[in-house]
Amino acid sequence: MLNGLWLGFFIIAALTASVRLLISGDASAFAAVAESLFSMAKLSVDVMILLFGTLTLWLGFLKIAEKALLVDLLARLLSPLFRRLMPEVPAGHPALGLITLNFTANALGLDNAATPIGLKAMRALQELNPNPASASNAQILFLVLNASSLTLLPVSIFMYRAQQGAENPTLVFLPVLLATAASTTAGFFSVAFMQRLRLWDPVVFAWLGGTALIFAAAVTAMASMSALALSALSSLLGNVVLFSLILLFLVVGAIRRVPVYESFVEGAKEGFEVARNLLPYLVAMLCAVGVLRASGALDMLLEGLRYIVQAAGWDTRFVDALPTALVKPFSGSAARAMLIELMKTSGVDSFPALVAATVQGSTETTFYVVAVYFGAVGIQRVRHAVGCALLADLAGVLASIGVCYWFFG
Repeated sequence: MLNGLWLGFFIIAALTASVRLLISGDASAFAAVAESLFSMAKLSVDVMILLFGTLTLWLGFLKIAEKALLVDLLARLLSPLFRRLMPEVPAGHPALGLITLNFTANALGLDNAATPIGLKAMRALQELNPNPASASNAQILFLVLNASSLTLLPVSIFMYRAQQGAENPTLVFLPVLLATAASTTAGFFSVAFMQRLRLWDPVVFAWLGGTALIFAAAVTAMASMSALALSALSSLLGNVVLFSLILLFLVVGAIRRVPVYESFVEGAKEGFEVARNLLPYLVAMLCAVGVLRASGALDMLLEGLRYIVQAAGWDTRFVDALPTALVKPFSGSAARAMLIELMKTSGVDSFPALVAATVQGSTETTFYVVAVYFGAVGIQRVRHAVGCALLADLAGVLASIGVCYWFFG
């Protein structure tokens, strides 16, 4: 699927440039396409410099949290909930700890670091699967929650915005948090409906009800605030939460006599390895998106979408963010490239770039996640996993657009 998508970008760009040459005699498209290959390759390296530092930094802090038993504490805290949502997983099974660690990495926005942990969790769940060729209920719930982009601190989004020169990289903190809540809620309840989960169980109800009350109180408090005040609050909370989390890891690690420096370096080495492997994919996708834009094909698509939206009587400012939303279920690297390219061409704090950043932080690469996670354990029948995950993606996209109009409109 990814091969076809990547090749399709180049073929569409070539056809569009050829049509422009044959019909209007415009040969500038080919020059623009050639120039974009080099400029996007350079941009890939610029992005990777910050990506190396960010992944190295956060995986270093995560290693401290792991050795300080904060992850184990979270696993024990969530264990009563998971035992009810995944009744086929025994209490204390290693899968629960791995699932928690995976969710922790996702919550911090470290999706690339979360993948290897998630694969270990899926293998642990496969050991309990009575029908290895078909996805179990526990595996489907884990995958859909993973694919709903359960992000509380979108570090990667902050990094991309910082690299493109954003004055306040954490400006989209609250929009991403709210849109993620929508996507995760849609994914969870769709799985709960398909699997007939007992949501009225006292423990499950307490978790869901408590979370709902917190979000309702937060939304109520923000409802009367102006767009300028909301933007300032989002930036402030993003910075405070980011640094507070670092201090928590360090202080708890020191109290529990964890060698924080050595642990940080150990985790940072893992981050370096993860980041190094991303450069070829980033170059490939940024160059493909670059030629698509340079040929004029992407602009034609956007003009068509803008015409439809305008005919419906809606505001069209969000349309430029739709390519990121459309390719995200298929390829994270393509969506990342779309986001970076949009920030570069429209401005990092333009409305479309803010919407695209929120979409990127609140949706997931559904087909990639399904292929990798289920393929790694040989599952052939995915049952209702894809449908529930795509519903979560749709909820995330719609919520991203709505929240950005609320915050930045």
